[in-house]
Amino acid sequence: MAASNAPDPLVALRGRRIVLGVTGGIAAYKAVEICRRLVDAGAHVVPVLTDDAQRFIGALTFSALASEPARTSLFEGPDPIPHTRLGRAADLIVVAPATARVLGKYTHGISDDLLTATLLATKAPVLLAPAMHTEMWEHAAVQENLAVLRARGVHVIDPEEGRLAGGDSGPGRLAEPERIVAAAADVLAAAGDLAGVRVLVTAGGTREPIDPVRFVGNRSSGKMGYAVAERAARRGASVTLVTTIGRPTDASGIAVERVDTADDMARAVLSRFADSDVVVMAAAVADFRPKAVADEKLKKRDGVPEVVLEPTPDVLAELGERKQPGQLLVGFAAETEHVEAHAAEKMTGKRVDMMVANDVSAADSGFEVDTNRAILLYSSGSREETPLLDKHELADLLLDRVAAVLADDPTGANRPHE
Repeated sequence: MAASNAPDPLVALRGRRIVLGVTGGIAAYKAVEICRRLVDAGAHVVPVLTDDAQRFIGALTFSALASEPARTSLFEGPDPIPHTRLGRAADLIVVAPATARVLGKYTHGISDDLLTATLLATKAPVLLAPAMHTEMWEHAAVQENLAVLRARGVHVIDPEEGRLAGGDSGPGRLAEPERIVAAAADVLAAAGDLAGVRVLVTAGGTREPIDPVRFVGNRSSGKMGYAVAERAARRGASVTLVTTIGRPTDASGIAVERVDTADDMARAVLSRFADSDVVVMAAAVADFRPKAVADEKLKKRDGVPEVVLEPTPDVLAELGERKQPGQLLVGFAAETEHVEAHAAEKMTGKRVDMMVANDVSAADSGFEVDTNRAILLYSSGSREETPLLDKHELADLLLDRVAAVLADDPTGANRPHE
């Protein structure tokens, strides 16, 4: 049965370091609301105010609301190169409002204050939200500067039409804070190293019915699969999550399908496999199921039932058989003994490109806990052991390896599949 949820559209902002540049326009007061919304969305916000911005709004206001005190100068404080450190550490730089002056300086590489120096010292994506009077907005120099910046990959959210300073009205009004924050989330989601990659993830443990009430199952909480799906979405991937767990995802744009049994899981995954670039089989799919399912609840008074088991479909093996050049298949091996040997055998037998092996009998890893340690095995023969990590950290490490494979061989032409 399919299920949907309404994930937070701003989830791409969570934990991201954002430099909020504020320049000297009357719309600078709206940057306070932008700052608050970014912080509320979970971003780490570092405000940078120009001298002219402080003619309209005080640095103390931003210091009180942001994640760090507002920065205002290249030459104050203990850091001799604040622009370099700000630029390197940023996941995104948002300039709101962006005046005609800062657009001109940024276009022509003039760095005469902390904000423009930071803009030139970063490789992070930049989002500009211009605001100025209509005549300035429509001036050929401003439009040419914007065209140059857009051609360089800078993101611009155009101003709106409405009331301006001095009682005037027309195009040039700063976009509403809600739009700017949403655009920031979109930029971060699209700028990830998995942008455009189609990722299929499974999560949870399947339930194989004995009767309408009871089932054969396992202790999988689905936390690892959800972590992979959420981190992949944050890195720009188009993610489908096939899950037995009924909880929302902590990321935007994930398509979710609920399933129960191994058969359900097989149908859902196999129907989507051909359209997937990466498949991460983190679900604990049952190996066996009752051969016969009672139509009504079994009663204790009728004695102990005899439950005969039969194999379930081997979804991972089927995926390995169907895998085409360019597709990357990641499997999980939940073991309690001889962990690496069993995982390696599973990887070879099922034509998996990468196997994540972990000892689920350990108290601090495996099922129903927030941490995990794993051995990553690769079809090339190499291996990697991880320390104890939060499952989201392990998901990011795993996706680092996936991204590296895709970047090295995006078509799969040189990747071994036998």
